[in-house]
Amino acid sequence: MESFSSFALATGLIGGLALFLYGMSVMSDALTKAAGGRLESILTRITANRWIAYFFGILITAVVQSSSASTVMLVGLVNAGMMTLSQGVNLILGANLGTTFTAWLLSLNAISSDNMLINMFKPTSFTPFLALIGMVLQMFSHKEGRKNAGKILIGFSVLMYGMTMMSSAVAPLKNVPSFTSFLTKFNNPLLGLFVGIGFTMIIQSSAGTIGVVQALSASVAISYGIAIPVVVGAEVGTCITAILSSVGAGKNGKRAALMHLYFNVIKASLFMILFYTLNAFLHFAFLQHQAGMAGVAMVHTMINLVATPLFVPISGILVKLAEKTIPVDEKEKKEAEKKKDIAILDPRFLHTPSFAVAQAKIAAMEMANKTKECFYKASHLLEKYDPEQAAEATDLEEQIDHYEDQLGTYLVKINAHHLSPQDSHELSILLHCINDFERISDHSRNIKEVFENMQPKKNKFSDRAVEELTMIRTAVEEILNMAVRTFQTEDLKLAARIEPLEEVIDGLHMEIKQRHIKRLRKGKCTIDLGFDLADLCTDFERIADHCSNVGVCIQEVSEGGFDTHEYLEMLKKEKNAQFEAEVSRYERKYRLPRKKDAEDEVSEIGDENKYQRSKQSQEKTDIQTSSRTKIEQTAAQPKKEKPQGAYKSEKVRKAASWEKQDKQEKTVRTDKADKLKKKGKKGKEGKNIKR
Repeated sequence: MESFSSFALATGLIGGLALFLYGMSVMSDALTKAAGGRLESILTRITANRWIAYFFGILITAVVQSSSASTVMLVGLVNAGMMTLSQGVNLILGANLGTTFTAWLLSLNAISSDNMLINMFKPTSFTPFLALIGMVLQMFSHKEGRKNAGKILIGFSVLMYGMTMMSSAVAPLKNVPSFTSFLTKFNNPLLGLFVGIGFTMIIQSSAGTIGVVQALSASVAISYGIAIPVVVGAEVGTCITAILSSVGAGKNGKRAALMHLYFNVIKASLFMILFYTLNAFLHFAFLQHQAGMAGVAMVHTMINLVATPLFVPISGILVKLAEKTIPVDEKEKKEAEKKKDIAILDPRFLHTPSFAVAQAKIAAMEMANKTKECFYKASHLLEKYDPEQAAEATDLEEQIDHYEDQLGTYLVKINAHHLSPQDSHELSILLHCINDFERISDHSRNIKEVFENMQPKKNKFSDRAVEELTMIRTAVEEILNMAVRTFQTEDLKLAARIEPLEEVIDGLHMEIKQRHIKRLRKGKCTIDLGFDLADLCTDFERIADHCSNVGVCIQEVSEGGFDTHEYLEMLKKEKNAQFEAEVSRYERKYRLPRKKDAEDEVSEIGDENKYQRSKQSQEKTDIQTSSRTKIEQTAAQPKKEKPQGAYKSEKVRKAASWEKQDKQEKTVRTDKADKLKKKGKKGKEGKNIKR
C-alpha cells in the first residue's frame, strides 16, 4: 500500500509538472504567434531609450509568460544585427522582472473563501470553461488569429491543471515525518541554490521550478528559508535556454546570451552574500515561517524589483563583460564603424534648421572625401591586384552607402521644418550631390569587381591597353578632385573647368574603344579582355558625368537656379572661347600615345607624308568640333546608367559591332588600292597596301 502511494505521488508530481510545462509552452508559442512580426519590429524600435527598453522587457515577458522566450528572441535579433548589445541588455533586465508575473498568476490557486464571488477568481473555477472555449475556437474557427486565441486559452488551462495536479500529489507529504526531515536539509542556502540551478537546467524553465516550490508550499510546510535559495538558483539555471539557443549563432548572439547569464550570476551572488551576511547578525525570524504560494511569488518579485533597476544605469558593464569574454576583432570593429550613426547629424539640431543644414554639409564633405579615396583604391588595382586594397575599396563603398542613407534621412527631416529660401536651395543641392557621390562609389566598386573577376583566369591587359587606361584614369582622378574641391569650397572658377575635362574624357572613352577594336582584329587581345576594358572605360566615363553634375549643381546655387540641360546646351552650342581653350588644353594634356597607331595608319594608307598632313588637319578639326558633336549626341540621347554586370549580356552586340567595323575598314582599304592601281602606282606603295 505504501509503495502504491509512493508511485501515485511520483506519477502525480511528474505528470503535473509535464502538463504544467506543456501548457506554458503552448500558451507562450500562441502569444508569440499572435504578436506576429510586429513584436520583433517593436523591439528594434523601442530600444533607443534604456528605461523604455527596460519597461518594455517587463511588459513583453509578462505577455508571453516566459523570460526564456524573450531572451531567445533577443539573441536572434542581436545575432541578425537588428539590435546592438547596448540596446538589448536593458530588455534582458526587464525580462527578469516580467517573468515574476507567472508566479503571481499561479498563486491564484491559493485562493480559498466561503464567499462564492471570491472563489470565482480561483483558476480551478473558471479554467474548465476557458478550455472549452479554446477548443471551440481551435476546432471551428478558420481565422489564424482566433485559432491562436484558442491555443492561448487551452495552454493556460493545461498549465493551471498541471499546477493543481502537482499540489494534490504532494498534499499527503505534509503528514510524512521523513519528508519533512528531508526538507529541513534545504535550509542550507548553498544546497538550496544548487538544487534550484540544477533542476531548472533540466526542465529549462525557472517558472516551472518556482511552480513546483509553490505547489509544495501549498500542501507542505515550505519555509522562506527553503524557498529563497531555490528561487534564486532557478533564476541562474534558466540562462541555459538562451545559451543553448546561441550555440549556432554568431559572436554577438553568444554575447547576448552571456549578458543574461552574467546578470543573473552577479545578482544571485550579491543577494546571497548580502542577505545571509545580514541574517548572521540580525537573525531574520521570517525565514522560519511558512511561505505559501503568494509568499514564493513575493520573494521572486522582490529580488528582481530591487536588482534590475539598479543595473539599468550601469548596464554597459554587462556589455563590456560579454565583449571581454568574446573579444571584438578588427572585422567586427569595421562593421560597427560602417553602421555607426554619424555623430554630427544630431536630431536636436533640427530645431535650428540652418545649423542642421550646415552640419549636413560637413557630413557630405566627409562622404565626398571617402568617395575620392574609394575611387583611388579601386582604380589603382590596374597596375597590381591587391586583395586587401580591394577589400578596403568595398568597405569604403559600404560606408558611403551608409552616409547617403543617414544624410538622406536627416535632410528629409530638415525639410519638414520651415526653411529660408537659401537653406531650402542648399538642401536640394545637397540631396543631388550626395546621390552623385554615392553613384561614383558604385562605379568605383564596379571597377574593383572587373579587376577582381580577371584574377581567376589570370587575365592581363597588354602594355598598350594599360597605358591607355592609365591615361583616362588620371583624367578621371583630376576631374573627381576638382568636383570634390568645388563641392567643399564652392569655387565657381574651378566648377567651370569641370565640364571641358568631362568632354575630353568622353572623347578618350570612345578613342580607347576604337583602338581596342583594331587590336582585337589583329589578334593582339581577347574578347573577354575586350569586355573588361569596355566596362572600365564606361565606368570611368560615368564617374566623369557625375562629377559634371556636381559642378553644375554648385554653379546652379550661385546663379540662383537654372535648368541644367539648357545650361549645358547653351555652354557648348555657343562659341565660348574660354570653354574651347580649356578643352584644347585638356586634349593636349591627356592625348593618347600615337607612335604605334601612326605606323598602322601609314601601312594602311601607304603614304607617311599624307598621314602626317591628315593627322594635323584632323587634330585641328577635332579641337573645333569634338565637344559640339558630343553634346549634340548627348542631347539626342540622354545618358543612362549601365547596370552592374551588364557587360556579359552585351557580348553578342559588341562582337557584331566590331565585325561590322572590320568589314567597313577592309572595304576602305580595297577602294584605296583600286584607286592607286588606276593611277599606275605600283611597287612599294602597292606592297604597303597589300601589307
